[in-house]
Parts: sequence; structure tokens; C-alpha cells
Amino acid sequence: MTIARAAAPLLVAWTVAVAASCHDARAADPNPGVGPSESPPAAATAQASPTAHAEGTLAEGSSEVPTAPLEGSSAAPAEVTTNAADGSGSDSRWPQPTPCPAAPDGFSCVPGGPFTRGMNLGDDSHECGQPDMFPENPATHPAQVVWVQTFFMQQREVTNAQYEACVAADVCDQAGPQYVDFDADEQAITGVNWFHAQQYCGWLGGRLPTEAEWELAARGHDGDTHPWGSETSDCERAIIMDASGRSCGRQKRGNRPEAGRISEVGARPANRFGLYDMMGNAEEWVADWWSESYEACGDACLGVDPLGPCGGALECEGHNRRVVRGGSWYWDAGHATGYHRRRHFPDNSAFHHFGFRCAVPVPPSP
Repeated sequence: MTIARAAAPLLVAWTVAVAASCHDARAADPNPGVGPSESPPAAATAQASPTAHAEGTLAEGSSEVPTAPLEGSSAAPAEVTTNAADGSGSDSRWPQPTPCPAAPDGFSCVPGGPFTRGMNLGDDSHECGQPDMFPENPATHPAQVVWVQTFFMQQREVTNAQYEACVAADVCDQAGPQYVDFDADEQAITGVNWFHAQQYCGWLGGRLPTEAEWELAARGHDGDTHPWGSETSDCERAIIMDASGRSCGRQKRGNRPEAGRISEVGARPANRFGLYDMMGNAEEWVADWWSESYEACGDACLGVDPLGPCGGALECEGHNRRVVRGGSWYWDAGHATGYHRRRHFPDNSAFHHFGFRCAVPVPPSP
């Protein structure tokens, strides 16, 4: 059964206090839309929609990450719907999520249910007495409990080779990295715009994850600030900038080697759901339109399977930027949290080095 997101008391999100991670305060990102300062050519701005393709399948029992559509998939991105029981008869419980079935190769199942999204920054009562990491950035306010249906999430960021397979199938538009040393097959693809990412995910029979799905996949159900708990990101856990430099000190070839390079996917340990690089490496497009805070987003960001402003529609009056999550090789640990948010224009103009991974809805239980 599909559940309406706006149903009454059951779907009211609870505001909660969340413990901050025990590490040093960090300055706010003064302009969350600004990325690496190198200025490669502007990316193409075509807002392509998915096109028909020949059916393809993943090999039975294959351990390879997807480079072709999932069996029985459609080129059109799947709709974001829920299929759990409606949970009527109680104001104090959420619907029961669909149990996790076996996931397609290259995907993990993320169990659904309620979880804490956002952070109550500005609260002096944080665990360990640490001050706010982003005292001037209200984008994560307030911490609220929302409910997400069980879904499949791609274990690794989409690679150059995977995306090129979609281009070769005449489904995806040519796009990709414009830095030297960013084009190896197993490096995460960068430089794609939001439409390219949706196009590729549609080819797999999926879509970009919603912001709520992404955050659940990054933080889990217990209010953790990071995929591994509440310890800060470091180069043992994520490809970020630290004291050794960007990309954990790994320089790129060509001009400006200090700008660092994107890593091959899966270079750090997976999280509790078997997902790699949820922190660092490539910042990832998600489905939602940007709001300045969850408070500003209002009901569109509350309840069951929130889709953000305008329900994630292709056009949304008053909104012109989509959301990017997860931090990257270029930024420090302050960006590599499960709750930090950035914004950018969906056509990726001015050009930024964003990547993505896909989500696929779990079929309804029989």
C-alpha cells in the first residue's frame, strides 16, 4: 500500500536533541555552493531526460558493480513510494518497513524505519561540551525524526567505466571529469550534472536517492553523526583533506598537483550497510531541491519518505538548486559528516566535481 506522506499525527516528525561528535569545532562553509577553485571549462547544461534502451541484466551471481540496467528495469526513474502497512490506530508508532530482501549485485539493502535527520546546531549542551562545528550554517536545522521505506543503495560511487557503459548504450549523454588524473576506469566519476546522474540511475531502473534516504544510509537509525559512529572523519576512514593535503596527501598529475585527485571507489572500509565512500571522495548529488534549512522546507521535509520541496518535481518555483552530500577529497573533515549539506545548480554551472550513486526501491512484499 502506498502511504501519503502528509497523513496526520502519525506522520508528525519529532524534534530531537542530537549529540555532536567529539572533535574540534570547525568554521562554517562560508559559501556552500563554492567548490575547488580551479576553473575548467563550463559543463554542458542540457537537461536531458532518460531515453529508451535495450534491456540488459547483471550476470547471475556476479560480483561486479552494475554497468548495465537491472533485470526488468525501465529507463524511466522509479517513483519514490512506500508500500508498508499504514500504521493506523496509533499516534505513537510509525509504519512497519518492508523487510530487506536479497539486494542486486553491487547494491546493499538499507532497512527502513524512523531515524534522526539533521542537527540542532546552536545548542550549547552538546555531548563532550564541544562548540558548534558550523555555527553560521543553519542548513541542518532542526534535528527531526523522519521515516524512510526500505531501499537498495549502490555500494560504491558510480565510476568512469560504469558511466561510459551508459554512454555506449546511447542512453546517457557524454559527461565526466575535466581534471587531469581523474579519468581512470575505477575512479568515481566527477563533473556530471544532476540530469546526467538521474539519467544514469534511470538506466539502472532506479533514481537518485532522496536526501532523507542518503542521510539514513550515512548515519544509520541511532542518530550517529558519521557512518561509523560519532568519531570525526579522518584519512583512515575517508578520502578527505587533512594535514597532509587534499586526497589525504595524494597529489594529482599535471597543473596544481596540490588540488589532489579523486580516488578509486571503495578505497576505505564500508559502513554498517556495506556502503563505501559515504564520507569523502566525491560529493554526491541527491534528488531533492535545496531549502535553506529543514525548518524552511516545512512539511515537504517531514513525515514518511519526505521528498523535499515540490515533491522533487523537475521544476519547483522558488527553488533553483539541488542538494549535494557527503564531503569530498577536496574538503576537510567538517564537510565529511552524515548531516552536512551543500547546494548547487542542477546543470552544474559553474562547473564542480560532483559524483553520485543510485537508489532502487525495494519491491512490495507479496
